[in-house]
Amino acid sequence: MSGFSIVQAHGIRKEFPNMTAPVLDEVDLTVGSGEIVALRGPSGSGKSTLLNILGCLDGPTRGSYSLGGRDVSTLSRREQAWVRLHYIGFIFQSFHLISDNTVIENVALPLYYSGLGRQDREARATELIERVGLGHRMSHRPSQLSGGEKQRVAIARAIAAQPRLLLADEPTGALDTRTGNEVMDLLLEIHAARSLTLIIVTHDPDVADFCHRQIFLRDGKIVAHGSDRASNT
Repeated sequence: MSGFSIVQAHGIRKEFPNMTAPVLDEVDLTVGSGEIVALRGPSGSGKSTLLNILGCLDGPTRGSYSLGGRDVSTLSRREQAWVRLHYIGFIFQSFHLISDNTVIENVALPLYYSGLGRQDREARATELIERVGLGHRMSHRPSQLSGGEKQRVAIARAIAAQPRLLLADEPTGALDTRTGNEVMDLLLEIHAARSLTLIIVTHDPDVADFCHRQIFLRDGKIVAHGSDRASNT
């Protein structure tokens, strides 16, 4: 793991008008380049809100957030969209695949928005789909796939634009134990091959055990850090 910090969040506070207490309250978080971190805690603890801020899907009410040394918390929506496209990949529990698109069309979509030509994006999407073991499913649509296959497509799409930071919100939550372990094995293989930084929101202690470090939230605050497992992985 590199000593360079790709994520630096300081004093992050997030408030919503219809809530009396902040969802996040003075959160400080630093994540090193190439690190795998689990965000854990009960429902309502602020995990997904923090992940949304780290992914530039939302902004803090107060505090600063730097990604790769650049303060992104003050960027415009258009600038944050550019950062999301070029620096961040997302994996969701519910997959978020486009139902009318084929597997290759789903994976190639971020490459379209990044301006890559059709031939190049189809070639890269094909390579990634084969990499996740779904070369025989290129022309299938999401309704024709199992849950594990859908998540593999979502992973291929998430890394298509070669992000530096990969964010996963309950990536195994909709899967059975065996399939979930297969998905985690795939994520670890991709992490090792690409030196990505990976942050995972999870309720599953088995998933968290795959990670270098575990961070526990409660009532919008970081209340504990798990032991650093980086030297053992």
